[in-house]
Amino acid sequence: MEMDLVAYEERARNGPCFVCAFLRGEPDYEHATVYEDEAHIAFLDRWPTLPGRVLVAPKAHVEHVVRELDEESYSRLMLVVRRVALAVESVLRPERTYLLSLGSQQANSHLHWHIAALPPGVPLGRQQYHALMAENGILAPTPDEITDLTTRLRAALGQGA
Repeated sequence: MEMDLVAYEERARNGPCFVCAFLRGEPDYEHATVYEDEAHIAFLDRWPTLPGRVLVAPKAHVEHVVRELDEESYSRLMLVVRRVALAVESVLRPERTYLLSLGSQQANSHLHWHIAALPPGVPLGRQQYHALMAENGILAPTPDEITDLTTRLRAALGQGA
């Protein structure tokens, strides 16, 4: 499925912080939550380029992964990223799992990590950056597929229904 990249960029640049808006419960920023604790949230990407793409973020509005987190906060966040990535791997059985911290001061500035599971059998030319770029198309999971994946990931994470 093709993504409206112009509309996405406009929203990312000029809309509210997407993580903070999601945490406030704003309907236009709704996501399917797969993990939550007192300081972190993990949720399905609304515009996935790979099945089961999950974002992990601190609940506090932090923008810089290196300079804004003390060692303990950084370590806790990375342990959550690892825990969620292991759940993604147990549910989807990917060939490789990519972990990336994306965003910038210009758009999507709230610190977040992408967990992207590369399915087995993807040709080499469609792996790595190609597999992550919305310019190459996004998936359009159905509401039932989203519910099923959310349920399976939550179970793998011990988060219940």
